[in-house]
Amino acid sequence: MTGTAFIGIGANLGDARANVLDAVVRLRRVPGIAVTAVSGLYRTAPIDSSGDDYVNAVARIDTTLAPQALLEALFAIEQEHGRERPYFNAPRTLDLDLLLYGDEIIATPTLTVPHPRMTMRAFVLVPLLEVAPAIDVPGLGAAASFADAVADQAIFKLNE
Repeated sequence: MTGTAFIGIGANLGDARANVLDAVVRLRRVPGIAVTAVSGLYRTAPIDSSGDDYVNAVARIDTTLAPQALLEALFAIEQEHGRERPYFNAPRTLDLDLLLYGDEIIATPTLTVPHPRMTMRAFVLVPLLEVAPAIDVPGLGAAASFADAVADQAIFKLNE
């Protein structure tokens, strides 16, 4: 079975732009994942955190991996980038979030989909809507309907 999923990508330590771009390269190498679209890169200030600005993007993928297996593949890519989790929302070399997995609603001890804060973050919604303008968030409705609520969050598209 193949399904469509959306991955949030972010980094604010080291060469954040290079780390985000490398994450896409690494996603393409994972068996069972086909990257079908990648948004532009966006710069945003940290929310509920500190450190340098983030570079963010969203990738749309087709995958044969089950949600938990996909999450584990994302964690493996983060580890390859030296991701550490010393405290909640700590600055990071790479952050990969499973935002959406088809139209599934998942609530397990290790995975919540849709991502619980995705509709409150411009750094997720803006690149998500770039690659999937008509996407619905399962249980919540059209992702575009949340754009006005995050319009006050500064987000800047980087030149490619």
